[in-house]
Amino acid sequence: MVEIKTPEQIAKMRAAGLVVAAIHEATREAAVPGASTKDLDDVARKVLADHGAKPNFLGYGGFPATICTSVNDVVVHGIPDTATVLKDGDVISIDCGAIVDGWHGDAAYTAFVGSGHAPELVELSRVTEESMWAGIAAFRKGDRLVDISRAIETYIRRQPKPGGGKYGIIEEYGGHGIGSQMHMDPHLLNYVSRKRGKGPRLVPGMCLAIEPMVSLGTPLTHVLEDEWTVKTDDGTWSSHWEHSVALTEEGPLVLTARDGGKAKLAEYGITAAPDPLA
Repeated sequence: MVEIKTPEQIAKMRAAGLVVAAIHEATREAAVPGASTKDLDDVARKVLADHGAKPNFLGYGGFPATICTSVNDVVVHGIPDTATVLKDGDVISIDCGAIVDGWHGDAAYTAFVGSGHAPELVELSRVTEESMWAGIAAFRKGDRLVDISRAIETYIRRQPKPGGGKYGIIEEYGGHGIGSQMHMDPHLLNYVSRKRGKGPRLVPGMCLAIEPMVSLGTPLTHVLEDEWTVKTDDGTWSSHWEHSVALTEEGPLVLTARDGGKAKLAEYGITAAPDPLA
């Protein structure tokens, strides 16, 4: 069953989303050469404490940290530790969440450590982020879940990859419903699968975490012995972007974006829903 939220519940999710946005801002500033991924986890813990929020990653299925720190060829679920020290030229995706009054927020971004990154890595992150926004723009009343998947895949497939070839759209992981729990129905693929059908119709009150993961090569991945860290099979580097989004009667509200998604949605001719906490 897909959980349908009331406007009051969406307001609480917006509060959680703003905490996630604050974590993103703080960890982005801290992701510098010489910092360990454990340092970034400590930054996130402080932001949560300062806002009186709870982490939703820590302890989830046994996960041992507050955030996921996925460096270079790690796609998702990298575990912060003191041994992984960021270097100039690294790419890191940071995924994190927060709980406020029992309601969840969840979002991820890709950051560049230091300077001098290869143009194909910059373009990889741009394509992944923009495909996320294409999916958010497709979160429309009356359409189907597959329309979001199609928008994400179509955007990625239409982008020329520097050096030729195709981007790898990660197949084993995707977006999800979110609300009173972090991971809920429906599961959202980042590509169209005939086996999955059209999915549920999109209605006001639905909330989704929309999160494409894209690599410079293969879409195939494997999990390391820690049972969490997911790497690309061919060792190519990857990018991960995510926002939690609510569909309201007035349109989409990007719960984990500072401006509610107003600026980016305007590029698609879409007016973001009013911010219930403004």
